Amino acid sequence: MRKLVVSLIVLAVLLVVVDRVAVVGVQREIARQVEAKYDLDTPPSVQVKGFPFLTQAVSGHYQEIAVGIGGLTREGVKLSSVDATLNGVNAPLTDLLQNASTARITADRVTGTVVISRETLSARAPRGIKVSGNGGDTLTVAGNITVLGRQVPVTADMKIDVAQGEVRLTPVNVKLAGAIPVPNPERFISFAVPVKNLPLNLKITKVKTTPQGLEVEGTATDVPLR
Repeated sequence: MRKLVVSLIVLAVLLVVVDRVAVVGVQREIARQVEAKYDLDTPPSVQVKGFPFLTQAVSGHYQEIAVGIGGLTREGVKLSSVDATLNGVNAPLTDLLQNASTARITADRVTGTVVISRETLSARAPRGIKVSGNGGDTLTVAGNITVLGRQVPVTADMKIDVAQGEVRLTPVNVKLAGAIPVPNPERFISFAVPVKNLPLNLKITKVKTTPQGLEVEGTATDVPLR
């Protein structure tokens, strides 16, 4: 009886070890394929959720995989990070074992967030305008606009809208210093940030302000990872 118990314990330990070794291998392969497909500068972090892993591997269907991508540039816009959750990832085990480089890996659904820093927003803003905040989540701008050859100090809160693959920032509560009248000052401050060709085919669904800048939420379906 004692030998049987010992054997079962050893078997359980071996299964756990094999499970962890297998998950590391699949994570590495998914990271390699995502890096190659989306031409990333560095490999993304990949974490397969759920335990035990082997039951998912045998079925070739993974319920949830977290992918973290560091800084990258899209459409001339520097993004601080991209964090995504892949649901319903299909990666047949036999394909991965026989020829991982040609294995078809897809995700039924992807949700993700993209962070655009205030520094990046300032780089896209009109000349003389810098993006900042008030210590909370409100996005504000301050700087100078040129009117009839004169510099006029201005501050404003920014309204955020999403349209046709870009984030549009339009000033509200515009305040001008001095007594210089400026008709329609919003036209000197408004600007847009293109958010296109994101990794994992993410399409913008929502944008919100954060102390870091903007957090763009996106979704995608039936996403190929190879």
